[in-house]
Amino acid sequence: MRADIELDVGRKTFASGLLPQLIAVLRGCGPGDLVAVVGDEERVGPELETWCRFTGNPLVEATAEEGRSRWVFRCGAVAAPAGVPTEGNRPVGSRLWLYTNFDCNLHCDYCCVRSSPTAPRRELGLARVQRITREAEELGVREIFVTGGEPFLLEDIGDILLSCAGAAPTTVLTNGMLFAGRRIESLRALRRDRVVLQISLDSPTPELHDLHRGSGTWARTREGIQRARAEGFRVRLAATVSTDGEAEAFRQFLDEERIAAEDRVIRRIALRGSASEGVAVSRADLVPEVTITADGVYWHPVGAEDTDLLVTREIFPLSESFAAVRRAFDREGEHANKLARIFNCA
Repeated sequence: MRADIELDVGRKTFASGLLPQLIAVLRGCGPGDLVAVVGDEERVGPELETWCRFTGNPLVEATAEEGRSRWVFRCGAVAAPAGVPTEGNRPVGSRLWLYTNFDCNLHCDYCCVRSSPTAPRRELGLARVQRITREAEELGVREIFVTGGEPFLLEDIGDILLSCAGAAPTTVLTNGMLFAGRRIESLRALRRDRVVLQISLDSPTPELHDLHRGSGTWARTREGIQRARAEGFRVRLAATVSTDGEAEAFRQFLDEERIAAEDRVIRRIALRGSASEGVAVSRADLVPEVTITADGVYWHPVGAEDTDLLVTREIFPLSESFAAVRRAFDREGEHANKLARIFNCA
């Protein structure tokens, strides 16, 4: 596909300078112009696709030739078909995060919300989830992400996921270690085409994973992955890593396991919560994703208990809480020297 602008980014990624280049190109584009991004890092693809979705610049082509990848996006959002919600009439976007609880069966040393077996549950609760999902569906939310803590500690997680999946395709983030007994029965009641299990696995071998999450957890998580697949669920694998070397080792492992690109999440440790080192992120650094906890509405799931990312204590009506996040984002956008970047959690 011919493009109006060809941008050769070499080995740059979103973590190493690609975003400012994209912003600069956008400033020189007209509506409808085609921009080709050519690079040597295939892993840029999923991040670029996410960025395109958030910024309203549709990705129209992705190709690879002679070891290089080329992505083409169109400047400016295209009109949606009649009846399909757009960014113009839907507050903030299409992704909604729900922290169902904050207690966890593990005590990971980098948890961004300080979850652990001794953390207070701070449960969102089924009744609130049901109201949230009803209103979310009316607002045109297209994806719901359920996280914690460990959601499968909850007795009513099956009903919670049924409610979420009834409103929009739902991904539940889990360590995959509790798929037995009543919990596996609750999973069996869910539609496989509406629920994805995103399971945390930090390394190809136990040493690094167990260092952060506890002895024996890697093996138990692998068992959970196999059990989820045996039940017919789509499984997405998510690794939290400290270095480029760890990320590359995990990519090679995923290649060997034949895990599709859309079922891979590799993210850096965020310097939030329990983490003593990692990527420092503030509100100005993050594209907002509406995140709801028992304590209110937050800017992004990576800091869903930190006061600097709290937008409002009022959850309902959901349209108002979405609008509050949008207004906050608009205020951030007034600072031209601050560029929002994507920190993928899913």
